[in-house]
Amino acid sequence: MEQNIALEQPISPASSAQAEAPAATKKVFMKTYGCQMNVYDSQLMTDALAADGYRLTDNMEEADLVLLNTCHIREKAAEKVYSELGRIRKLKEEKAANGQELLIGVTGCVAQAEGQEIIRRAPAVDLVVGPQSYHRLPSVVKRARSGEKVVETEYAIEDKFEHLPQPEKAAVRHRGVTAFLTVQEGCDKFCTFCVVPYTRGAEISRPVSQILAEAERLAEAGVREVTLLGQNVNAWHGEGPDGKEWGLGELLFRLAEMPGLARLRYTTSHPRDMTDSLIAAHRDLPQLMPYLHLPVQAGSDRILKAMNRRHTAADYLRLIERIRKARPDIAMSGDFIVGFPGETDEDFEETMRIVREVNYAQAFSFKYSPRPGTPGAAMDNHVEEHVKDERLQRLQALLNEQQQAFATSRVGLEMDVLIEKPGRLPGQVVGRSPWLQAVVIDSELGDIGDIVRVRIAKAGPHSLLAESAGMASS
Repeated sequence: MEQNIALEQPISPASSAQAEAPAATKKVFMKTYGCQMNVYDSQLMTDALAADGYRLTDNMEEADLVLLNTCHIREKAAEKVYSELGRIRKLKEEKAANGQELLIGVTGCVAQAEGQEIIRRAPAVDLVVGPQSYHRLPSVVKRARSGEKVVETEYAIEDKFEHLPQPEKAAVRHRGVTAFLTVQEGCDKFCTFCVVPYTRGAEISRPVSQILAEAERLAEAGVREVTLLGQNVNAWHGEGPDGKEWGLGELLFRLAEMPGLARLRYTTSHPRDMTDSLIAAHRDLPQLMPYLHLPVQAGSDRILKAMNRRHTAADYLRLIERIRKARPDIAMSGDFIVGFPGETDEDFEETMRIVREVNYAQAFSFKYSPRPGTPGAAMDNHVEEHVKDERLQRLQALLNEQQQAFATSRVGLEMDVLIEKPGRLPGQVVGRSPWLQAVVIDSELGDIGDIVRVRIAKAGPHSLLAESAGMASS
């Protein structure tokens, strides 16, 4: 499984399905860790609970239910959850002393991996729910309120897809003009460093009809940009309305025909699943943004083999060449792990070489950390921490240099920017460039949901500053 963005945040009430639920009498506080898939799943949970009278709060102290939607991809993820649960337990005890009830739940990949162990180690927890059981959350909460300690980690992903809650149009509008849409879950790649196949299960693709129906609902609610999600999203496949087998490329071509959807993205991909039709979609679809997150993880063939990546560095570079030939303005993003067991100085230099050759617009890099139950954890020749630290610093310095150079190369360009939200300062709004960069714009140039034509005047460390170049569309 590829993982590209780490998050740790409460879900905002303004983005929840409960935003306009007048009958709501109970409050839920949700903290989300991990990737975009977890953000999407947190929205699913708030949608499911909305029908049961819950609305979201960003104040844990006033909540009747606290949910931690957890990630298991990084080192000591479970310990971080237990530390947080210790703090929440104190709040539960304070509420109980005042005659108030607080339920505590753990969801997500740590819930799937740890199961009953969570309740054993943290008895204040009332419910543990794995990623494929969120549609059962209202009934689980009711059982917990009756005093039962509930662990729901047995699942079939098809069952989750069949019973996804459907938010009201007003709730979708509150979430903004961009949206995630899960099309695939699970992983069959079994990279030796990754725990996800054991927590998310085997790869399974969501049916075409469900994807198109959800995309249509999003578009009707005012969503302008959709990002298709999956642990290995480009492994998605299914039977299309024409009776033929579709891959992600064919799905993108169909979504590009949907009125209202101006922009399409997808994440996260595996190099072995970049098909001809998907590359053709990058070539032929103006709606498909010129940004691709395609992790390689390492530049050494020896380490790639130990990681069970099932491709070589040369395979990856040839693929990048094909993609760039199809879409010359595409920005490449990637993931890197340094210090995998047995990695030598020469192996690491091969990673630096591939970074220089690809020249990434954005990338995410991490020190290897053994995940319990994965083959990598049982390997010999683990790299010392001080060596991993030094390698990571060198790699990140190069990646940061490339990222800033890419941002600087946008200065002077005209581009279409989708306005997403108000800016931090009065008179500003913030949008996204086609290459996923934050762009700060004068609010007089357009409203949220507009796509405006701007010229980039300045590149900062985290965003671009734009000036008017005329309205593109609205």
